[in-house]
Amino acid sequence: MMSEVHSMQSTTRVLAAVAAVGLSASLLTACGQNNGPNVYYLNFKPEQAEAFEKIAEEYTAETGVPVKVVTAASGSYMQTLKAEMAKSNAPTLFQINGQEGYGIWKDYLADMSDFEIATSLQDDAQPITDPDGKIVGVPFAMEGFGILYNEEIMEAYFALPDAKVTSMEELNSFDDLKVVAEDMQARKDELGIEGVFAATSLGAGEEWRWTNHLMNGPLHYEIEDRGVQDFSDLRELEFTYGENYHNLLDLYLENSTVNPSLAPARAVSDAMAEFATGKAAMVQNGNWAWGQISGEGGNTVKEDKIKFMPMYMGLPNEEEVGLNVGTENFLSVNNKASEEDQQATQDFLDWLFLSERGKELVINELGFIAPFENYGIDDVPEDPLARQVQEALNDDSVEALPWDFQYSPNQQFRDLYGQNLAQYANGNMSWEDLVRKLKEDWTYEMDNQIALMD
Repeated sequence: MMSEVHSMQSTTRVLAAVAAVGLSASLLTACGQNNGPNVYYLNFKPEQAEAFEKIAEEYTAETGVPVKVVTAASGSYMQTLKAEMAKSNAPTLFQINGQEGYGIWKDYLADMSDFEIATSLQDDAQPITDPDGKIVGVPFAMEGFGILYNEEIMEAYFALPDAKVTSMEELNSFDDLKVVAEDMQARKDELGIEGVFAATSLGAGEEWRWTNHLMNGPLHYEIEDRGVQDFSDLRELEFTYGENYHNLLDLYLENSTVNPSLAPARAVSDAMAEFATGKAAMVQNGNWAWGQISGEGGNTVKEDKIKFMPMYMGLPNEEEVGLNVGTENFLSVNNKASEEDQQATQDFLDWLFLSERGKELVINELGFIAPFENYGIDDVPEDPLARQVQEALNDDSVEALPWDFQYSPNQQFRDLYGQNLAQYANGNMSWEDLVRKLKEDWTYEMDNQIALMD
């Protein structure tokens, strides 16, 4: 879930200890203290600690190779990783969070280009590469986001006299979405909704759907246009596609369940509750939202009626572009580990993600949408939105946008941007001033972040 992923991005503001989670006696052998090869995985997510423990036990029983799993306490992964890397028996396997993580850990990243998990990646699963094109971080659990819609409400609209479009097949651009959203908002009483879009959550700490996800398309195309290859190539943001962002943000704010001035007081949970209970027809979010929706008291959204559409905002070739599919988290191997331990780590990864037994564990125990060629459309957790993300990964006819919002400087920048979005929504800041501040804060925080990496 994104709220959990985002906690990794703000680790510099959190003090916590390492939580060594439930290791069995067979796993307590530290790397380097065994005569044979060892694997030491520093896990990011506490909620997956028990599953990784079981997986490690099973692998050790099958191969005899000790696998040590340590899980960092929530919010402390970066600090824990720095502490563990300073030890003689450092992790052989760890996670980096996109380009920001690459910049910090680039001197520790082994070349994974020939790993079977790297060569087996699906086309839309983009690894982290170094300037020479070597793969140094492999995505392992994909997520997708777009605009969720309640198909029952949309079908009710299509059936209205003089509906602007009569099926989802006719809706494949921002112009289409704008016409439909504004018409639906005008006829909301007929549709039995309070607004087309659920509340735009701009409360403090709740802005990630807009600072990260809504920014993804504009950042992706600016990065493409400028040929950006490295985090440090974006010291200044031109915000070439800023008006596209602006158009969709305004569409959300002006055709919502609440007045734009109330958006800064709304949380993500408010928006998801509105969508779940049928007060809104659409909401921008990702596949992790199904748990929130299905678990909401009074939920009326049926499992077979919740669907994704792309985040149309007038970007290039958007009729041929689908969901935003990617991850902020990548598995990397420590190049400071012995060759024997690096090979053992590679073997463990291949078994976990590519063997039939490992695949069962990935789907059923870890609950990942895994981005490898041996995972078909049905090889996902029991979740309607997860299935649609896997379909997007398997669909070669539509381009899935990678998660390029991770090129933004740091959490401090995103916090400042979120505050300014709230000021814009309540009428205290013009769009022009917001863009000026956005560019200033980007440059300042990017310089700070790059200085930390050097």
